[in-house]
Amino acid sequence: MANSDGYRQGLPRRILALGATSAIAEAALRLLAEIGASFYLVGRNPDKLAAVQADLLTRGAAAASTIAVDLDDTSLHPAVLSHAIAALGTIDLALIAHGVLGDQQQAEADYSAAEAVLRTNLLSAVSLIGGLANYFASENRGTIAVISSVAGDRGRKSNYVYGASKGGLNVYLDGLRHRLHGTGVHVLTIKPGFVATPMTAHLPPSPLFASPKRVAADILRAVEKGRQVTYTPPFWWGIMLVVRSLPGFIFNRLNF
Repeated sequence: MANSDGYRQGLPRRILALGATSAIAEAALRLLAEIGASFYLVGRNPDKLAAVQADLLTRGAAAASTIAVDLDDTSLHPAVLSHAIAALGTIDLALIAHGVLGDQQQAEADYSAAEAVLRTNLLSAVSLIGGLANYFASENRGTIAVISSVAGDRGRKSNYVYGASKGGLNVYLDGLRHRLHGTGVHVLTIKPGFVATPMTAHLPPSPLFASPKRVAADILRAVEKGRQVTYTPPFWWGIMLVVRSLPGFIFNRLNF
């Protein structure tokens, strides 16, 4: 049996969402709410979390709990995971969706600005994923789905600090996937291109921008099919293949 977007009832039902108020996460959680999933929602802003909670319950979620924490504080991560397990009974899917774009020019001028991007996008994510990996490995099941970015495929002058944080994350997930092969734990790297969210509202409009709902649908299909890496929308796979393949003497002349 499938919901209106074509998703089968076999999708994960007990969801830990880290960065639950992000536009992409919220769109994915709405689709999961329609099949009666239960949620443990983690984010920084309690008012936004309450709004997401109410929305999911209205859309058919079986249950939804929230906790407001700053995920940059890695000392809180073990407690967050313990509370999520207690609230849900067990976790089927952990969606890592928190992140910042940062300001490239500011990061070039001030190391603390670069460090902040790396802390949120890479270090805090590694802390969370490491704990989740150990938990899921002990269960021999579960899915870790992590929102990365196509920016991690090759550094570009316009956003290489952000790209470095996502590139490091991609390599970490590759190694984790290798480690967990054969355990029953699914590790999914999600690589969106431009997505129309508040984080990208300052960027000029482009036909390459996708809606959060489109990206969310691609994420759930990748979860369902057990994919290791998914580009969303899928045309970004071809774009990034070209970008990665360009020789340096050509790439370095491009202004992007």
